[in-house]
Amino acid sequence: MFVKTFGWSFAVTAVALLTAAFYGGIEALILCLILGILEVSLSFDNAVVNARILERMNPFWQKMFLTVGIMIAVFGMRIMFPLLIVGVTANLNPVEAIDLAMQKGDAHTPGTYGYLLHEAHPQIAAFGGIFLLMLFLDFIFQDRDIKWIRILEVPLAKLGALQGASTIVGIIVLAVAGYLSGEKQAIVLLAGLLGLVTYFLVNGLGNFFDVDEDGDVDADDALLRTHAGPSGAAKVAGKAAFMLFLYLEVIDASFSFDGVIGAFAITSDPIVIALGLGLIGAMFVRSLTVFLVRQGTLDEFVYLDHGAHWAIGALAVILLITIEFPVNEVITGLIGVVFIGAAFIGSLMRNRKSRSIQADKPSQPAVI
Repeated sequence: MFVKTFGWSFAVTAVALLTAAFYGGIEALILCLILGILEVSLSFDNAVVNARILERMNPFWQKMFLTVGIMIAVFGMRIMFPLLIVGVTANLNPVEAIDLAMQKGDAHTPGTYGYLLHEAHPQIAAFGGIFLLMLFLDFIFQDRDIKWIRILEVPLAKLGALQGASTIVGIIVLAVAGYLSGEKQAIVLLAGLLGLVTYFLVNGLGNFFDVDEDGDVDADDALLRTHAGPSGAAKVAGKAAFMLFLYLEVIDASFSFDGVIGAFAITSDPIVIALGLGLIGAMFVRSLTVFLVRQGTLDEFVYLDHGAHWAIGALAVILLITIEFPVNEVITGLIGVVFIGAAFIGSLMRNRKSRSIQADKPSQPAVI
């Protein structure tokens, strides 16, 4: 199972490293490997969230996300997105942006590709930070039967009973981020507002075309069908699955912001970044997602959902902090690993305790 799931990722990694070595020698190979590790460490929480949503799709749309979706992740967010940001920031056409990207220079040299992308960081961080914050708040404000960090999740669930609690908190956080951003206040507030609107739009449309908890389908949607998977849970298709697909792409884009920006602290070479973040990183996120879905890992280790969303909340806060204050990439990279690791260990302990309780129960006498 492991080889089947991760085989392509290891193969792509080998090709990417060889390409980097051929392109820029041993230095490019090492940088490519570092970027790949950075992206994977940042993406554990991304894979968990992807897997939970992907479980709800029928096989066709799962394949769409794992094929078309991965192409968007690699070429859209890791290659085209930085070029688009630089082009808009510096008023360059696509050819000029590509030409600038191929020139040597670092993020501290005015006029270079890395410098221009670095200058655009406040609006990128505001958009991605607010989007991810809303994702975290909507999860943590729900009253769930299973709670991980009870000392925090119990009072937060009570706070979530207030209608629009996540929206209120999100707007307050955006206002504080804008107030602290000084001369960048206008662009930060606008970008954060767009992040808020994007979340409401994609999430709202997803709910509009959704299947309820009982697997019932909106009768007005003739194109929507349900398929039962191995677990018997309803699998959405048609418009519902398409909206979930868009939702996943927006989530993946928001997760990739920190990786793209962090990459320019290591190198400004777009080829090396594309190989490290795009090919190696995105492929391993795909494999992790597939592994979690096929193994039913999220149902077995019930705190992983919680750990992933706490990591999302921490990442959102870090992105918003970096609008004005620098945060070491090591902290950003490790925060997801720490939360997911703690949630995994907590799930193991919970499962062990549950098995122990079951074993201690007296067996029922046979009925004659």
